Amino acid sequence: MTDVVDTPVGDSPQRCGLVAIVGKPNVGKSTLLNALVGQKISITSRKAQTTRHRITGIRSNGPTQFIFVDTPGFQTAHGNALNRSLNKTVLGAVGDVDLVLFVVNAGSFTAADAKVMALLSKHIPAMLVANKLDKVNRREELAPWLQEMQSKHAFAEFVPMSAKNPKDIERLLVQCEKYLPEQPWWYGEDELTDRSEKFLASEIIREKLFRLTGDELPYTSTVIIDTFTEEPGKTVSRMVRIAATIVVERDGHKAMVIGDKGERLKQIGTMARQELEKLMDAKVFLELWVKVRSGWADDEARVRSFGYE
Repeated sequence: MTDVVDTPVGDSPQRCGLVAIVGKPNVGKSTLLNALVGQKISITSRKAQTTRHRITGIRSNGPTQFIFVDTPGFQTAHGNALNRSLNKTVLGAVGDVDLVLFVVNAGSFTAADAKVMALLSKHIPAMLVANKLDKVNRREELAPWLQEMQSKHAFAEFVPMSAKNPKDIERLLVQCEKYLPEQPWWYGEDELTDRSEKFLASEIIREKLFRLTGDELPYTSTVIIDTFTEEPGKTVSRMVRIAATIVVERDGHKAMVIGDKGERLKQIGTMARQELEKLMDAKVFLELWVKVRSGWADDEARVRSFGYE
């Protein structure tokens, strides 16, 4: 935890608190976090289980500092070491916050949603965030659905919305504010995340990997940063050199990632480098390698060595 930051804003008392974003895989939690923070800090992909870590996003708005915690989607389909680690992260986040945003697809409630809802504490206020409202064709069907949801859990509030609509995001921030305690801020006004650039680099590379391989590649593939060094540039103020390894489970997956004549790996590298240059405001040199480590997601020690708690 960083030092308490006392930044007076007008006559209003400062508020600061933790807000967990939870839900099953693929309900738009990372998209919501990025919109709430106002900048991309959590990777997004159509592939379930893209978010692997507890990622903190910080938004300082008027007298209030929101500390949002994006969690992995609670996984019930596979019981390997990786998923046990991810689920532990979700459980840790849910029990240690001032407010929970329980994200579901508007108008839908599945068995996977029910398993996440069972984790919610009766002692911590939870808002039902009915996301992807723009995909609901018949809005009149939402009222009975919301009533049904209220009978399942005593939600503090219901927020039908789309994470892609800036007005909905502003409204959600206003609704969250009153649940945060009056206390000094924990972070500086310009801080957006507690994650390092090295961590963000591995996440951005992983996002491009999943974007460019689609459903062909199992979600257990991961990215390890081997070296991350910074040096003064000759023509730019900042130069960052990154060497990273993409870890896959089979030789066939390695060939898929590399692609014909190395084209796909090159494309992953180019897209990741361009985004990292914007994110870090630096010239980035990126080297990518692909290695096979079969069964790593089932191996507790290796899961830990790859940075999962």
